[in-house]
Amino acid sequence: MRADLHIHTYYSDGKHSPAEIARFARESELALISMTDHDSMDGLDEKRAAAEGEGLLFVSGWEVSAYAGCKVHVLGYNCQKNATYDAFLRERKEGALARAADILSKANAYLHINVTLDDALSEMKVKDSPLHTMHLVRAVAKKVGASPGELYPVLFDVGCPAYSEIGRPSPLEALEVIHKTGGLAVLAHPGRIQMEEAKKLQLMDDLTARGLDGIECLHSQHTLEEAEYFGRYADARGLLKTGGSDFHAEGSSRRVGLPPFEPDDRLLAALGLRR
Repeated sequence: MRADLHIHTYYSDGKHSPAEIARFARESELALISMTDHDSMDGLDEKRAAAEGEGLLFVSGWEVSAYAGCKVHVLGYNCQKNATYDAFLRERKEGALARAADILSKANAYLHINVTLDDALSEMKVKDSPLHTMHLVRAVAKKVGASPGELYPVLFDVGCPAYSEIGRPSPLEALEVIHKTGGLAVLAHPGRIQMEEAKKLQLMDDLTARGLDGIECLHSQHTLEEAEYFGRYADARGLLKTGGSDFHAEGSSRRVGLPPFEPDDRLLAALGLRR
């Protein structure tokens, strides 16, 4: 059973609809997918219907955009919307707007331009979802005639002139909200966490001690060596092992279904599925 448990749609910073994602997955001969948009479970019914319409198994998911001096994102699977989720979502929406104001102020001053919040909001396909940094990046990129991919690492990434930490939850807060909504918490793409190795290992150990359920070992930007290392880490600590493309849009280096990932029986059981 081939699966992709990390895919984004236009409910956050992806470019495609759930129906398009489901079609890409079927064309890639996948059997199981999860659409894991940032900071909300918006569009869940649409996503499930799209997947099942293409004959795919579907697991509900989202990705909490946590930070600890750098990105330390946490994936949540099989979560249920409840009062804890509603409160968290309100905080994310409010925090995103405050962060957007800070980012735009810095970007406009640095580039001597005038990009407005409305410009960023116009980049959103789903207006009620949390505003994402990439919506701001796209708005600024249009104004200056650059590509978002060129602009993000030099202006908006951690330590860059327009970066802002306002309203960002910690990895522990992400872990807690996922568990309080009844889900499985999985550390996303640990190979992309920009920390010294000793500090990263300590973070992983701390999250594991607090109940982390799994690690995304296979990821489109992990090397083979990284995938094997994180697999050994998971095995040694009894953690689940997941994998996903982290796909956002056609034309990028990431493709739905790559790297190839086959969930083991233990993961399928934890997700409420059977081979």
